[in-house]
Amino acid sequence: MSVVRGWCPSAHRPMTSGDGLLVRVKPRLGWFTTEQVLRLCDLAVTFGNGFIDLTSRGNFQLRGVSEEGHAELLSELVEQGFVEADPEREARRTLVIGSGLVYEPRTVDLAERIEGGATRYPLLPPKVAVAVNLGRVLNEGVAGDFRLESSLEGLILRADGAELGRPVTLDKAVDALVELMEWFLATGGAESGRMRKHLERVALPDVWQQVRPKATQGVPVPAKIVMGVLVGVPFGATDAAGLRSLLQASEATHVGLTPWRLLRLAGAGDFDVPGFLTEPDPLQNVAACPGAPACAQGQVATREVAWALAGRVGSLHVSGCAKGCARQAASDVTLVGRDGRFDLVRNGRVGDTPEKSGLTGAEVLELLTA
Repeated sequence: MSVVRGWCPSAHRPMTSGDGLLVRVKPRLGWFTTEQVLRLCDLAVTFGNGFIDLTSRGNFQLRGVSEEGHAELLSELVEQGFVEADPEREARRTLVIGSGLVYEPRTVDLAERIEGGATRYPLLPPKVAVAVNLGRVLNEGVAGDFRLESSLEGLILRADGAELGRPVTLDKAVDALVELMEWFLATGGAESGRMRKHLERVALPDVWQQVRPKATQGVPVPAKIVMGVLVGVPFGATDAAGLRSLLQASEATHVGLTPWRLLRLAGAGDFDVPGFLTEPDPLQNVAACPGAPACAQGQVATREVAWALAGRVGSLHVSGCAKGCARQAASDVTLVGRDGRFDLVRNGRVGDTPEKSGLTGAEVLELLTA
């Protein structure tokens, strides 16, 4: 049986998995320099098993860190500026950036204000996040409980789960964010855990429901972009050697992390590195966690099935257990591991009522590829 912990791993509070501790490292304003990523590759090998995940919140996650090595790794991360020394201040760094595939001054300005205001934020439930999603149209798949988005009338702050948001200015964005966070906590948000769930039982005041955000356009795909390349990482899984090869071959100067397991390589030229996608590929429509045995919560192996079904069933989420870490949004097909077999959900997400239960991997492939 999977254990829903109600929190995500961090540098100060790693999570135990099947291959050791998971240690999450968050980029500043969504970006690392190439030198910083190469240093993280070194740390992944020195203190972990060399494997690195890209999470759906746009973070790196070092895998296989030992209990004995964690304290020294944390010290290195703090010393080199990757992590705040104060655990509570680090916990308030919850920014998820879904815009800025190219350099956008407004996104950078807003992100700087949000990170700069972190000491003003109350301590929120562990999985709560602040999302920035700006532009002419909005990108899908950007997780966040407090959402700063573009509307036809300008910038708005929207509570996740509400259709409308409240107009704000750049200068007042942090003030509004603090106000909405304090409302969330004052009305029992700590017990709800997430904003969307909270709004199912508590009415959001009308002042926060005035303006509709712009329409979404779907999820970005691997492609050349202005002044760089958007690179896909299948399942968000790579290793230090592969990431190092990618940076050396591309000659990128900066690496941006995204919520879609895509890397933004600023200044990158032409390159071809095995294990990375530079053109649209069905694998980008697939979310699959490590599953068993890499994850201690995994009830099934996931990625063999995911590879076999990629491009054959539309959007696909293969989850090793009922936690659904790899994707929060609904998929055309969701497979959920339970007691060594799969439950099948169509047009839904982990936690929805399955259409069929107790399927073996072979039965899943036969059913979905017939």
